[in-house]
Amino acid sequence: MTTTTLTPKTNPASGPQARTSPAAWLRAVPLAPAVSAAVVLFFVIAAIAPQLLTHRDPFAIDLANALQPPGLAHPFGTDQSGRDLYTRVVYGARESLLIGLGATGLAIGIAVILGVASGLGGRLLDGVVSRGLEVLFAFPVLLLAMLFVTIYGPSVTTQIVAVGLGTAPGYARMIRGQVLAVRHSGYVEAAHALGHSRWTVLRQHVFPNAMRPLVAVVTLGIGQSIVWASGLAFLGLGVAPPSPEWGALLDAGRMFITRAWWLEVMPGLAIVAIALAATSLGHFIQKKLEGAQS
Repeated sequence: MTTTTLTPKTNPASGPQARTSPAAWLRAVPLAPAVSAAVVLFFVIAAIAPQLLTHRDPFAIDLANALQPPGLAHPFGTDQSGRDLYTRVVYGARESLLIGLGATGLAIGIAVILGVASGLGGRLLDGVVSRGLEVLFAFPVLLLAMLFVTIYGPSVTTQIVAVGLGTAPGYARMIRGQVLAVRHSGYVEAAHALGHSRWTVLRQHVFPNAMRPLVAVVTLGIGQSIVWASGLAFLGLGVAPPSPEWGALLDAGRMFITRAWWLEVMPGLAIVAIALAATSLGHFIQKKLEGAQS
């Protein structure tokens, strides 16, 4: 009696190659983070190499074409001096992103110092830092930034410092809470019980776990800092014209808002786009980190 062995048919689509194919990879990537990454990449290119995105001069004046609406020749229209608004938005990404990155970096640096000192220090130091943060929380971020810029004058540097100082208390409170939570966790107490030195426990357990949320917070903070800096510029406390910084473009265009709506809408859309894209990426990274922890 002969037996017939049936070999199961394999589906090529279920093999390893199908799982790693570009089509499958694209289906696995969520749409919102992919679009957000593309938007962020566009503005990064605009900040680093704007000549790749436009061939025009952002400061070239052409009074004959002043206040032209958006069209084929000028996708974003022209301003009151005939300058191409798309080109100015592209070139303005450098200063706007510089302010966002610089202010967020300054705020995180101050927050790490205050948060770690408060979380690891004694009751006296924790009380002093906590009361100081509560006092700063009593003042709105924009009010603190306006006060600083008014004293030291408008410039990119003062905007970075002003927004950084204004947003630092929120980050400091978050870091303090993270440090306290990790400090009293079970694995830190177990490390102490095993005889590890205080510095070893801090370096290997407390700092890495307490600072992990900063990866997502930084991306969220960049968009917020750009919005705050643009608000300062819109109030006349930003960089001086003819700078193409987005807040400065909004400030210059408000005088013509009834005649040329694009002078406000186009720079405003750029601010909204980078803020939403950075926030979306921040939430995506935060979810990935929370999933990795669980």
